[in-house]
Amino acid sequence: MKKLIGAALAGALLTAGAPVAAQEDTIKVGILHSLSGTMAISETTLKDVMLMLIEQQNEKGGVLGKKLEPVVVDPASDWPLFAEKARELIEVNEVSAVFGCWTSVSRKSVLPVFEELNSVLFYPVQYEGEESQRNVFYTGAAPNQQAIPAVDYLKEQGVERWVLAGTDYVYPRTTNKILEQYLKDGGVAEEDIMINYTPFGHSDWQTIVSDIKAFGSAGKKTAVVSTINGDANVPFYKELGNQGVAATDIPVVAFSVGEEELAGLDTAPLVGHLAAWNYFMSADAEINDEFIEAWQEFIGSEERVTNDPMEAHYIGFNMWVKAVEAAGTTDPDAVIDALVGVTSPNLTGGISAMMPNHHITKPVLIGEIQEDGQFETVFETPGLVPGDAWSDFLPDSKPLIADWRAPLSCGNFNTETGKCGGAGG
Repeated sequence: MKKLIGAALAGALLTAGAPVAAQEDTIKVGILHSLSGTMAISETTLKDVMLMLIEQQNEKGGVLGKKLEPVVVDPASDWPLFAEKARELIEVNEVSAVFGCWTSVSRKSVLPVFEELNSVLFYPVQYEGEESQRNVFYTGAAPNQQAIPAVDYLKEQGVERWVLAGTDYVYPRTTNKILEQYLKDGGVAEEDIMINYTPFGHSDWQTIVSDIKAFGSAGKKTAVVSTINGDANVPFYKELGNQGVAATDIPVVAFSVGEEELAGLDTAPLVGHLAAWNYFMSADAEINDEFIEAWQEFIGSEERVTNDPMEAHYIGFNMWVKAVEAAGTTDPDAVIDALVGVTSPNLTGGISAMMPNHHITKPVLIGEIQEDGQFETVFETPGLVPGDAWSDFLPDSKPLIADWRAPLSCGNFNTETGKCGGAGG
């Protein structure tokens, strides 16, 4: 296990009820989520849940005796603008930490800013891995906590042909590169893998769904592994229904469709299709019931749903609070060091921990879409799975580990060469 090897080696400002003017008696927290554009369908809720978490913490007395002050910006689904807004949060607003980004291209855009200005980013969404940056804490799933278990589940259901359908950017392309290699290593022939990419906001799915149907008519059980992101999912699922693609014929397992996205769809034709996450709103746990109740009260609607990235922010925020209190300061270097090893309850009833590679431990759940837009869990790992920053299934990544503790302090240590360096570190 890479983690065991690593251990050995290591030894216009918007606020919620807060004044715009700078206050020395507050700790500012940045919220960097798209409130407009193609990703607003997913990201607006993450802004809202952060405001709720900050409000709850302030009701408990804040952090280090100071109230938290949220600073919200809108990068508008414009990837270069994420970097500009991140710089604004850190340099102009002087936030102590930032919670934000959804797409990997937005995260990649801000990485140099957080490294240059030495600030802290909590990233709450499943991603492609192949990265461990000192200033970033990845509270969403790595591929071994979502994509790989989803494929394993479908294999057990008899799937032999695979459609890897994604939005055309780094997360789907890298995830599908890992999955393609994983499938081939498992004996799947190249002709039994179909890969398709579409731009953000793609709306005309008629031809692609027809191609999927044709690909699935070869006499082998076929499934779609979907890394389609944002509002393109709405017409994609609608077209599946229009063409009668039922889950019993060609199941779709999605990595970016949760309760929030389903809330805008007619779910009747989608019943039985799947999603792989680390949390579902339907999780049977007292802590989840309390979270849902608090969320719906905060947002003022019993109809509003919760989802996996919201839970990731819940975990990350609680970890940040613990680390700041343990360090006795919001100084980034002290907080970064204090975060490793910090634990937080998750919403499925377990305890997640921040590992030395800046990823967390999470359960993996596969859920079937129900007519009410919720998920029925059909598979769950027996325990929590540690996030792996570097894939075991890509030759260049297999020897790499990440461990940000001294003396290693490296995001891409090569266990074969004994050196720190290379892409993504």
